[in-house]
Amino acid sequence: MKPDLSCEIEIDPPFHDLDMMEIVWHGHYVKYLELARCALLRRYDYDFPQMRESGYGWPVVDMRLKYVSPISYKQKIIVRAEITEWENRLRFDYVLRDAATGRKVNQAHTIQVAVALATGEMQFVCPEVLWNKLGVRPE
Repeated sequence: MKPDLSCEIEIDPPFHDLDMMEIVWHGHYVKYLELARCALLRRYDYDFPQMRESGYGWPVVDMRLKYVSPISYKQKIIVRAEITEWENRLRFDYVLRDAATGRKVNQAHTIQVAVALATGEMQFVCPEVLWNKLGVRPE
């Protein structure tokens, strides 16, 4: 059975995230993904400070977003982040939904790879510390 490696957060977009058309500027969606990803990693005590302490950095190497509909000021949204791959890379899948209606407004994914901080070398298999934190093993 696949483990539940997901988390949801609510975002109330602030006024300063709006563009001149009075909708959330497309670049701020990346910030919302990051907030959900950090909340999920904190659940497993492997947020960015713990990653650094374990000797690894996890840069984003790929990011894809699909904009389905705009987000307006005061339109609360739910951001769901889920870890869907963890053997050779970390893949996070995201769905952003209107909190009131449940309607999807965006979907995205990010790919992160482990880099040994001491050498700067990319790891082709995720370090065991990740699997221990998440309570998973390679598939």
